[in-house]
Amino acid sequence: MMIKTIQGQLKSKGKRFAIVASQFNEFITKRLLKACLAELKCLGVKEQEIIVVWVPGSLEIPTAALKLARKKSIDAVICLGAVIRGETIHFDLVAQGAARGIGEVALLTGKPVIFGVLTTETVDQAYKRSQEKGDNKGRDAAQAAVTMVNALGQI
Repeated sequence: MMIKTIQGQLKSKGKRFAIVASQFNEFITKRLLKACLAELKCLGVKEQEIIVVWVPGSLEIPTAALKLARKKSIDAVICLGAVIRGETIHFDLVAQGAARGIGEVALLTGKPVIFGVLTTETVDQAYKRSQEKGDNKGRDAAQAAVTMVNALGQI
């Protein structure tokens, strides 16, 4: 007896993706979005197969993600944001709320809902995770979304 193995591929054809991006810390989220869009294009996703929704902050991401994930025309939702620690516990509340909410959307809908929200101690760390030609978590989120759509399609 042979074990069946399912693994998603980094190629997309005819799948539709939604991206929810936070306007708060937009100087970082725009960098994440740019890399995400470029990577989706490289993976075969056409512009007309992508919708981008801007929300005020990372706590609002799960609400928009849920509405999008419930649409039959959307195969995966990519959530992009940047929560950078400040002087209060607000960072912890927003980071935990966004993470919990995004995870719940995936479980409620059975669709890939990718957590591309940076949670960093400093602005410098956020810049390092959103580089144009280096490490960029927006690019990683696009790859995760395409891989998960393909993997779940095989189950």
